[in-house]
Amino acid sequence: MNKFLLKSLVLASLGVATFADAQFRTRNRMDRSEELDQQQFSWGFYLNGNRFDYHLVLHPKYGMNLDKNLVVVTPTYSFGAGLIGKLRLNDDFDLRVEPGLQFTERELKFETQSNDQYQYGNPTNPPFTPIVLKEEDKIRNVKSTYVDIPILLEFHGNRWYNSRPYAAAGVNYIANLQSNSDSSDDNLQQIYRSTTHNFAWSAEIGMQFYFSRFKLTPGFRGTFFMNNEKVADNPNTPPYWATAISAFQTRAFMFVLKFE
Repeated sequence: MNKFLLKSLVLASLGVATFADAQFRTRNRMDRSEELDQQQFSWGFYLNGNRFDYHLVLHPKYGMNLDKNLVVVTPTYSFGAGLIGKLRLNDDFDLRVEPGLQFTERELKFETQSNDQYQYGNPTNPPFTPIVLKEEDKIRNVKSTYVDIPILLEFHGNRWYNSRPYAAAGVNYIANLQSNSDSSDDNLQQIYRSTTHNFAWSAEIGMQFYFSRFKLTPGFRGTFFMNNEKVADNPNTPPYWATAISAFQTRAFMFVLKFE
């Protein structure tokens, strides 16, 4: 999947470079699709490659052993797609709603066998019976399908022939369809749980290229969850998993291709 996505992004970048070269040629240079900038409402769609990981805040006792982090995350690359709705505010600003689906998978590794030392309990956690962590107990492959609804305020510069730069920022509501938040099972049954309803902020920069029939926009977007996504394990579950993490928040970086 990673190699395929990398090749796809390289080909897309080469395509954008070819389009850009056509846009900037001095011969027969004309402004194209000028009506797109003046429409009060317009629409489109986008495709994107993404990289998702977690920002982890580990519990100082259960998530760390001296200076060693006992939980690590391995990010992966995947893809997404969505629709675009644009409201023109004035010559410089647009309001955009870009609902989409993002598919991703991350790996969490829990090297928390050393938490056996807390088996007799303490003021914050009850006693527990240690278990020997097998490899399948240490690894959690967290699959997520996100319904991402960003509302972005976009500022764009003046057109230079058939291109113009832009920057955008806004807030997102994001629902995780694979959160397992309502499951009565937890990590003891190898079910990793997180919150379903989340809020985030996003920032994006890129360049818009105008063609005779459409506008192509390659851009880079970062999305950062604002809420703690942790769902605690059940009270009788040993502190090898969720207890080792005080908080975690998703971070996503995307290469986006928009067609309008």
